[in-house]
Amino acid sequence: MAILTRRDLADKQAWEAAKIKLPAFCPNALSEKTRRSPRWVHVGPGNIFRGYIAAIAQELAEKGKLDTGITALSVFDHQVIEKIYDPYDGLALQVVMHGGGKPEKNIIASVGEWLRTDTQWARAKEIFASPGLQMVSFTITEKGYAVTGQDGGLLPEVRRDIENSADIPVNSMAITAALLLHRFSRGGAPIALVSMDNFSHNGEKLKGSILSIARALEENGTAPKGFTKWLCDEGKVTFPWTMIDKITPRPDEGVAKVLAGDGFESTEIIVTDRNTYIAPFVNTEAPGYLVIEDNFPGGRPPLEDAGVYMVEKDVVDKVERMKVCTCLNPLHTAMSIFGCLLGYTSIAAEMQDSGIKALVERIGEVEGLPVVTDPGIFNPRDFLREVIDVRLPNPHIPDTPQRIATDTSQKLGIRFGETIKLYRETDGLDTADLIGIPLAIAAWCRYLLGIDDAGKPFDVSPDPLLGQLRGYIAGIELGSPDSIGDKLKKILSGTHIFGVDLYEDSLGERIEGYAAAMLAGPGAVRAVLERLTPGFRF
Repeated sequence: MAILTRRDLADKQAWEAAKIKLPAFCPNALSEKTRRSPRWVHVGPGNIFRGYIAAIAQELAEKGKLDTGITALSVFDHQVIEKIYDPYDGLALQVVMHGGGKPEKNIIASVGEWLRTDTQWARAKEIFASPGLQMVSFTITEKGYAVTGQDGGLLPEVRRDIENSADIPVNSMAITAALLLHRFSRGGAPIALVSMDNFSHNGEKLKGSILSIARALEENGTAPKGFTKWLCDEGKVTFPWTMIDKITPRPDEGVAKVLAGDGFESTEIIVTDRNTYIAPFVNTEAPGYLVIEDNFPGGRPPLEDAGVYMVEKDVVDKVERMKVCTCLNPLHTAMSIFGCLLGYTSIAAEMQDSGIKALVERIGEVEGLPVVTDPGIFNPRDFLREVIDVRLPNPHIPDTPQRIATDTSQKLGIRFGETIKLYRETDGLDTADLIGIPLAIAAWCRYLLGIDDAGKPFDVSPDPLLGQLRGYIAGIELGSPDSIGDKLKKILSGTHIFGVDLYEDSLGERIEGYAAAMLAGPGAVRAVLERLTPGFRF
């Protein structure tokens, strides 16, 4: 059996029998140099890091272009270190799930050191004080950057961290600010803080959160007045924007069984007390895109030699808009809504549904591409076709419409509203030609009832506006299209959801018509979807 420890990497026969590729460098030598001369820290050592970002460092190390590894730093779910990093010596098995063939299996050994801030705070400060540290990257989810509440004031946990500055901080941004303050106090060598989380303008959000805490630290006398000035000096500290795109879902039981059958022993899937699903292996899709603003005051690894796009900030923004507004996210949202209504639990299975496939092709190719933002570094049409033909239909990526449907009210403005705005603003385009987008919006209104197309209740995915939205649609009933009345007007005219008033042209009324048709009775959603053709109207 192939056992995932550094000692057992020497059993080359077992790894060959399991068809698992070993690293082309000495992990122990890399770790030794990483501890001695840290250059790259990563905060948030979860699945996307282990399956993609660490693999980028691995490729550089195997090409002889990186002689130190990554220091993985846990600031939130420390059981990830305890249950995954410590027992397996910082190693991970990357399982690349190709759509039509056997998985590609690689041992990722580019993590040279791993630690947790709650019990290894002194070591974390020592690493951040190192003048040779060039970059700190993050994958902590968008929620990890939150420092203020709805009232605009600092969150209670952030205030506690600021007021009790002698203690080890708890909030992820307070931890980062404290470590940066320590670096500043030890000479303030240049550094780049690089959010690699999957949301727009991530570098701007990271900078804003850190500056909010830094100003509060200065106000209470914990930090010297020059700290904020240092953070704002781009010759010293930068917050590059990035766009990351690689589906890396939770570790899958089916993948674990295949690995065990191949002779890989370490397949236990762990669920931590903080509900992180993680395992010694990471299942991920083959395509991946990482675009980074090239703004590193203290230098950086040659990331472009591992396929990373190093570009200007405006190009990052264009790539993000291309993906989020046109070529991926709108398709995902439309699929998630119809998938839940039609009883699907797999995105890949949905792509075998001719009606759903026609819908996503309509939204992407016909309605989206005329207003696509072309980033100039790759072709939007090629990106879109890869999404439709390769990525979404991959049966080995266990992604679900229920997961993607989470927080849909927060996504509709950027995923559909921006395209509608451009249709209104662009000569030669007319919102009257939009069919797929208003149909997806109508289906979302129908979805909010929590009744599927067979007439059975289902659990609507979490959404911060769900209570308010259901209040608006109270009284709408399946089997009674006329029950819609004017109940959708507060939703469809709400610029806080779509960024536009959908009644400024005929869209609002058309969406109402599609939604009413989907209420005719069981099977009505399917019937409406099957009528999706050019010129489709009610």
